Amino acid sequence: MTTTHTHHPANDAVEAAPRFAWTITGSGHGLAGSLDLAATLLPHVDLFLSRAAEEVLPLYKIDIAQLKARFRVFRDNSASAVPVGMLYDANRYHTVVVAPATSNTVAKCAFGISDTLPTSMFAQAGKLGIPGIVFACDTQPVVVTKSPLDWVELRPRRIELDNVERLKRIDHCRVVCSLAELRAALDARSAETRMTSCASA
Repeated sequence: MTTTHTHHPANDAVEAAPRFAWTITGSGHGLAGSLDLAATLLPHVDLFLSRAAEEVLPLYKIDIAQLKARFRVFRDNSASAVPVGMLYDANRYHTVVVAPATSNTVAKCAFGISDTLPTSMFAQAGKLGIPGIVFACDTQPVVVTKSPLDWVELRPRRIELDNVERLKRIDHCRVVCSLAELRAALDARSAETRMTSCASA
């Protein structure tokens, strides 16, 4: 079963324009900052929540109902990740974002596994030639992150770091390692889509 929510559209032209498909995994690292960046893209962005994201968001005091009031939100409980089908409409989404991405999601994307909504969106986007931007969390020897209770220091294993490097070699994928890099990648992609729109006008 797929549940969707649509926030109030500004106008028909905005709704019809291609947009960012922003998928959220079960990572708490950079979660609030990622959502802040997503909000800067409104109204040209939709959110896609994995089951893990729906579990983690309340732990970080992020109310899904409040997200629905601002974004168009897609929540999927189907085995086949039904919302992925929206990528087949060439005029709906120009970019798939996975931010933040857990080490589990990074590993799945790097090895072509698609068994969650974010990994299925990423894989299908690549097959369609739609650019993907992945904000990988475990990218440094030491990662300081905010848990639901306190700040913690994590030391990613070699396998997590190797998977990030492997993901960088995937077609149509740009991997970013910080919120600043994510912001730069979003700005660059927004500029590219504006140029494309002007050229086709």
